[in-house]
Amino acid sequence: MTNSQSKMEYLRRIHKVQDYIEANVYDSLSLDELATIAGFSKYHFHRIFKGVVNESLLQYVNRVKLEKALNFLIYRSDMTVTDIAYQFGFADTAIFSRAFKNYYQVSPSYYRNQYRKNCKDLTKNSPYHEDMMKTTRRDNENKVQGKVAIKTIDEMHVAYVRHLGTYEDLKIVFGSLMQQLFHYLNERNLIDPRTIKVLTIYHDNPEITEDHHRRTSLCITIPSNAVEVVDNGESDIGIMVIPSGRYAVGHFEIFPNEYSAAWDYLCGEWLPQSGYLPRDTSSFEVYLTEPNSDPRKKQLVDIYLPIGPLA
Repeated sequence: MTNSQSKMEYLRRIHKVQDYIEANVYDSLSLDELATIAGFSKYHFHRIFKGVVNESLLQYVNRVKLEKALNFLIYRSDMTVTDIAYQFGFADTAIFSRAFKNYYQVSPSYYRNQYRKNCKDLTKNSPYHEDMMKTTRRDNENKVQGKVAIKTIDEMHVAYVRHLGTYEDLKIVFGSLMQQLFHYLNERNLIDPRTIKVLTIYHDNPEITEDHHRRTSLCITIPSNAVEVVDNGESDIGIMVIPSGRYAVGHFEIFPNEYSAAWDYLCGEWLPQSGYLPRDTSSFEVYLTEPNSDPRKKQLVDIYLPIGPLA
C-alpha cells in the first residue's frame, strides 16, 4: 500500500466514525465502541483521531452533541433543559449545563431565553450561506420562492466525498470533487442513469458550527447491494445511508447565487407557517440539472428538509 493509499484509508475510517457518531448522537458513545467502528486499537485510536481531525475524540463528540442540543433549545419548546440533557446522553443537568457554558459561554437556560426574546445572536455566523437555516430574521428583499411538497422517502444509499471547511472553499473544489466521485463509481459500473441522484448533504448548522468544523458530503446514489464494492478501503470515498422519513421538499429554479435565498425561503418563510418542526437529521440538496457556476443560467434543485409534527 502506497503512502497515498494509506492516508485515504485512514480518512475513510475516520469519516466512518464521524457518520456513526452523527447517527447515534443520543447515545453515550464509548472509546471502545468507536475504536471498533474505526478498526483501530483503542490504545491508539484517540491519538489517530486527534491527529486527523485536530480535535480530541471527547471534544468532537461533545461538540456534536452540544450543537444538536442547541437546536433542541431553539425548536423543542416542549422539552425542558433536563429533558434535553438526558436526550443527548449527559448523566445529569449539571454536567450538560457546565459543558454547554464552557462551549458557548452562556448557560442553556440563558441561551433559550435570549433566543426567544431575539435580544442578540449568540451563535457563530459565517460570511457565506449564513442564513441557510435561520428562522427568526427575514430578508425582505428575498424574491426567491419555491413550491414545497411533503414527501415520505425510502432510505437511500450513497457514496460520498467529504469536504471539511467553509462553504466558500467548497465552491472552489466542488467540481473536482464531483468528478473524482463520478470517475470512481463509473469505473465500477455503479452509476445507473435511470435512478441516479446527485446531492449535497449539509451535516452542520452554519449558524452554530464554526467554519473550519463544517462537514459537507458530495454524494451520488448507489444500489444497496453495491455497498461492499465501495467500502473496500481503496480510497477515501465513503458510504452512508440517508434515513427514510418525512421531508419537506422545496423545488426551486434559481441562479447559482440564489441558493442561500432558497434555503431562507424554505426555513424562514415556509417552515414557521407549516405546522412542522425540523427533525434532527441532515438536510440535503438534490440537483435536477447539472450544477453550473455560470451566473446567467438557472438551475433546478430540490431542497430536502427533514420534518416532524409541531410539538
